Amino acid sequence: MLELKGVDVGYSRTTVVHGVDLVVPKGGAVAVMGHNGAGKTTLLRAAVGLLPATSGTILLDGEDVTRMRPSKRVARGLGYVPQGQQSFPQLTTLENLQLVADGRARGGELVSEVLDTFPALTGLLSRRAGLLSGGQRQQLAIARTLVTEPRMLILDEPTEGIQPNVVTEIEGVIAALTQRGDLSVLLVEQHVGFALRATDTYYVLEAGRITSHGAGGPDALDAVRAAMAV
Repeated sequence: MLELKGVDVGYSRTTVVHGVDLVVPKGGAVAVMGHNGAGKTTLLRAAVGLLPATSGTILLDGEDVTRMRPSKRVARGLGYVPQGQQSFPQLTTLENLQLVADGRARGGELVSEVLDTFPALTGLLSRRAGLLSGGQRQQLAIARTLVTEPRMLILDEPTEGIQPNVVTEIEGVIAALTQRGDLSVLLVEQHVGFALRATDTYYVLEAGRITSHGAGGPDALDAVRAAMAV
């Protein structure tokens, strides 16, 4: 579904990500892990189109999108939830969802579907997003992106600064979404245990280079920890 081939990306004359090869298969869930400063968010921003790849190729469902604007990638089924539980704080929970749903043929139905996915938001529809907890804002951010009906969902640090029960809920949502078979997930995450439970495949990024990758799951925990200790 998403494939990066020999991708370099950086800022000005500084290359941050070097020659990355990465594949997210259709219906698959892939985690990218690494220490702060390893280049994880930079890699995601290149996949989304917010940063230009200086070399290499980015394919979305087989189409070369390397030079394509972010809006066109979204139109082709890419959804991005950036780091930081982002929302429109002065708007209510429902208004945040409707802002994305408006103009879509299935807008009302899509809002209902994401509320089924995140039932905790149902009782918060009239509350301003700025008054929600961090975990609630993160659920809203993911729900709002799901209203766009992505086929490729990219999540940057979805567990950062949120309470354990919401982490568990988000893990369950990722599993449920990928089990449908029509949605792929690329996840950047510091929480190694969560990342391995939520995904099928992992990559470890250190100093902008892939240093290890393999099958996800609890059995990979020692291998990932060893790779990240280098």
